[in-house]
Amino acid sequence: MRDLFVSRLAAPLRPVLVSLALAFVTVTASASGAAPGGPAMDWERQNVKADLIVVHKATRVMELKRGELVLRTYKVHLGKVPVGPKMMRGDGRTPEGTYWIQSRKENSSFHRALKISYPNDDDRVRSHAVGIDPGDFIMIHGTPNGYPPTRLPRDWTNGCIAVTNVEIEEIWRLVDDGTGVLILP
Repeated sequence: MRDLFVSRLAAPLRPVLVSLALAFVTVTASASGAAPGGPAMDWERQNVKADLIVVHKATRVMELKRGELVLRTYKVHLGKVPVGPKMMRGDGRTPEGTYWIQSRKENSSFHRALKISYPNDDDRVRSHAVGIDPGDFIMIHGTPNGYPPTRLPRDWTNGCIAVTNVEIEEIWRLVDDGTGVLILP
């Protein structure tokens, strides 16, 4: 009788407990930068790809996400003038807004590079309203070829998002063309 009472009492709580357990796994994996489930679950072997890249400029963190699940996190370098949205070619700022991965460049000057669809319509309208060229060729890329990555300053790009060469190799495999990119202040 006691077991029946406990199972009836626990039944309504089961979805809540499962949700809490999943949230704990997701938060733990996000904090460590590892995939949930630890080393036994290899996202690449499972062919799980990111469907969204989120860049948090203020904290210099980029997340690869699949739905609400954070697959990977990376520390990033931004443009030389990291605060504020990109307004024009040569301003050294990293854009802010919603974009997608437009193409990829395997033989880039910065190891490998994923081209972001900057400028979007909002960027063009804002820049053209004041008569300036918004620029283009914003990428997620590795370090300059032949340059020791340990000697790079904190924010050194002309507006791109930079990671290490090992990280861009991983991102290259986990992100397809057309993947959404959200760049937040």
